[in-house]
Amino acid sequence: MNQKKTGWILFGASAILLLIFILIIQSLKNQAQELGCFQDAGCLQIENSLSVVHFAFGIFGFLFALAFYLLVFSTGEEAIVQRLERDTNKKLSESKFELFLKGLDDDEKKVVKAVHEQSGITQHTLRLRTNLSKAKVSLIITELERRSIVKRERKNKTFAVFLTDSW
Repeated sequence: MNQKKTGWILFGASAILLLIFILIIQSLKNQAQELGCFQDAGCLQIENSLSVVHFAFGIFGFLFALAFYLLVFSTGEEAIVQRLERDTNKKLSESKFELFLKGLDDDEKKVVKAVHEQSGITQHTLRLRTNLSKAKVSLIITELERRSIVKRERKNKTFAVFLTDSW
């Protein structure tokens, strides 16, 4: 069971206990007033009952505090876990990409890195980023496209280049 559900259950149970304890205390106070207490033997029983109720209030306080903690602070823990998972996945993806780049020559690495950094980059912008000639960029992209590493999509008079999912 997740912490939020447990927190709500404890919160509900502690609210019910609080209501019961208030009713018991009120009943005991009424009995004490009717008896004109604190000298009578019946008053001793009521006094002992009040002590038990005070102990029960302690239990209620604990349950209430625990429920509050589970409701409020569990979301922070979930956010931390999600952030750790996201960071781990990002590092794993970067490591996988770096390993993939080792199988390419230097010019291909420049082109693939630029496409990875800016998906949908135009061939013209790619040429400027990589400092390669127009013909060289076109040849590299054609070869990478043949190996299913990148794909080109028509964008006005030029092409936009994207990495494929198969790299």
